[in-house]
Amino acid sequence: MYSEVVMDHFKKPRNVGEMKDPDGVGEIGNPVCGDMMNIYIKVKDDIIEDISFQTFGCGAAIAVSSMLTEMAKGKTIEEAKKITNKSVAEALKGLPKNKLHCSNLGADALQLAIKDYEDRKAGKVRVRLPMEDAHTHADGDACKCPYCSGEIDPKHEFCENCGREISDIH
Repeated sequence: MYSEVVMDHFKKPRNVGEMKDPDGVGEIGNPVCGDMMNIYIKVKDDIIEDISFQTFGCGAAIAVSSMLTEMAKGKTIEEAKKITNKSVAEALKGLPKNKLHCSNLGADALQLAIKDYEDRKAGKVRVRLPMEDAHTHADGDACKCPYCSGEIDPKHEFCENCGREISDIH
């Protein structure tokens, strides 16, 4: 069952839509469940002045995207880098275990948008891979537990760090 906070962000999502001329874009998808997210950021004086999203996915994925934008808006880049999968899930007052993968996508999409912004600022051109090619995370190939941010071994049903059930994350 979804929390009231999840339902509110699903029914009345904040900051929805493609952004014209963003300073950074984070694109991520999970081919297993079909969720896809785009996060767009506008940065001024090292502060995320505006942020928006487009999400194709379930109600939890939409709620995660909406909450994530609320959490990041007005934050400095360094503060936004500290937004984790766990903090998004906690701000939503929890997600059903079979929807925890959605919180992973949201935080990772933000980190990719920040990386894109920093790369553009440094004059680097980022080659974008199609979202359906791979399920990857901003911090590498490993999936992280949304509760403790420890690396998840997909062969295990529980997080080895905090002991919470994670078998339905993927």
